[in-house]
Amino acid sequence: MARAPQPLRPLLDGPWAGWLAWSDPVAGTFLEAAIGTSYSRPAGEGRAIVMLETRPDHANRLNALHGGFLSGFADHALFAALAAMGRPEQMAAVTVNLNMQYCGAGRVGPNLQADVDLLRETGRLMFLRMTISQEDVLIAATSATVRKAAERK
Repeated sequence: MARAPQPLRPLLDGPWAGWLAWSDPVAGTFLEAAIGTSYSRPAGEGRAIVMLETRPDHANRLNALHGGFLSGFADHALFAALAAMGRPEQMAAVTVNLNMQYCGAGRVGPNLQADVDLLRETGRLMFLRMTISQEDVLIAATSATVRKAAERK
């Protein structure tokens, strides 16, 4: 039986060597079409960094990064960060709440960097905070609550 492609894979060479790459293996999904491949790595206990290369199709008509794209990236970055923190089973968790504060205009070209902190974890929920920046300039801030994925038996 052929094994399904895995969306999360460690990169061993190239500019993202040492990072985890996440691409949706199913063509035409929102993640594959609208977001693209993200790169994540741990950044200490309960912390991770998620990077994304911006593309022209991430822009709005003013040639700034579209707010809907930024919130979609923020939602994705939560799970990419949890996987980088050693919790890949949470790639199947769901967002309960996502608050987004737009702090500046993002530009097409520079990579986006999401710095994600796991603030608290209960039996069913995870509480996270994130900042999104480009070239050390704050673009957005996010707080979120995630319902953990059910344990597989």
